[in-house]
Amino acid sequence: MTNIRLDKLIEKYEKSKLRVGDFADLLESIDGLNEKKKLLWQEIYQNAILDRENASMLFTDAFKQMQMGTTEHVTLGPILSKYLERMCKSNEQILKLTELISKSEDRSSKIDPDEIFSEIKG
Repeated sequence: MTNIRLDKLIEKYEKSKLRVGDFADLLESIDGLNEKKKLLWQEIYQNAILDRENASMLFTDAFKQMQMGTTEHVTLGPILSKYLERMCKSNEQILKLTELISKSEDRSSKIDPDEIFSEIKG
């Protein structure tokens, strides 16, 4: 039983690494994005994903324990609520990060007519 649980945790960790790698690739594709900003955004994303997964694991474990009876429900209910709040906050961080990246992409994709004209003139 423990080996199965450990295997699932390792699998989740590997999937998280892939998602963080995909996110890093996305950041690299944005022209003109400051390297420090890329590193900061990548760290924010990585932390949000990790927080959400940790809270999810703890929530699942507590939820299983809560099935034993009313006493466990009363004791673990507030804890489950906190885990759900943590997962929501992680989602909000990711959404805010998405807004920042979208704004950055919009700024880098705007065409400056003066710049194009000066390039044409040589």
